[in-house]
Amino acid sequence: MKVAVLGAGAIGAYVGAALHRAGADVHLIARGPHLAAMRRHGVRVHSPRGDFTARAHATDDPAGIGPVDYVFLGLKAHSYAACGPLIEPLLHERTAVVAAQNGIPWWYFHRHGGPFDGRRVESVDPGGTVSAVLAPERAIGCVVYAATELEAPGVVRHLEGTRFSVGEPDRSVSPRCLAFSEAMLAGGLKCPVEPDLRNDIWLKLLGNISFNPISALARATMAQMCRHGGTRRVIEIMMAETLAVAQALGCEVGVSIERRLAGAEKVGDHRTSTLQDLERGKPLELDVLLAAVVELAEITGVEVPTLRTVHALSDLLALRSAA
Repeated sequence: MKVAVLGAGAIGAYVGAALHRAGADVHLIARGPHLAAMRRHGVRVHSPRGDFTARAHATDDPAGIGPVDYVFLGLKAHSYAACGPLIEPLLHERTAVVAAQNGIPWWYFHRHGGPFDGRRVESVDPGGTVSAVLAPERAIGCVVYAATELEAPGVVRHLEGTRFSVGEPDRSVSPRCLAFSEAMLAGGLKCPVEPDLRNDIWLKLLGNISFNPISALARATMAQMCRHGGTRRVIEIMMAETLAVAQALGCEVGVSIERRLAGAEKVGDHRTSTLQDLERGKPLELDVLLAAVVELAEITGVEVPTLRTVHALSDLLALRSAA
């Protein structure tokens, strides 16, 4: 199995290191000091489950890799439309793209069935610019339940979780999903093939859609948001509105709001990825988390006044931080 990791940051390098340890032919695509460190020393993983080093091929030139069986996409969703020159050299007729993104994916209604089948979600695929680069037919969805961070160039700190749920847009249990799952399992990760990955997408989104923008607006950690009475109530309402949209689209999350909040509070003083991006001056990945759900609420006729309000505020924050 030949795998390219496009965007070999904290998550991408962790997955690439695990697949390399399982014997896959892995190629890590990165740049800057992180690339230089991986070339010199490999990917060094520090984990409660045991430290290890994977000396996979690392490069900034996909053309030197050639076509692969799988592209594991570790880029942020707002980079997808511009990644054509990087991904095109990696593709052959059957190359699958495993997109490890938060929020609503560009392929959401591809082979969805029902009245919205084939519909484009403009918030995440404006004018079809993402679909033009990443054909939905290639997509394997991936919901990440692992937490990692780049401790230093070439050094991945694995904090918790090893689950990477994958699934086909058409809900089939396909040979390509099963083969990828087996390779991930051989590398020490959990990788269940879900018959309907959209349920997992909404489960993770339930937290991301509320905690991420609120954390950036309030500059607050997970525990601080959960323990502040007014903020906790806002998050509860956002989650309830999100569940209503999911249910209107035929998805069931299967976790109560109270249980989701209790789990978040246990995380403690963790800063969400959106807050970290804000502090580092990076673009805020809010379209796929919040704008997309507001758009889905519009097409399903679900009222989401609190999501709309938080979206307006966080959108202005994103514009100001990018200026």
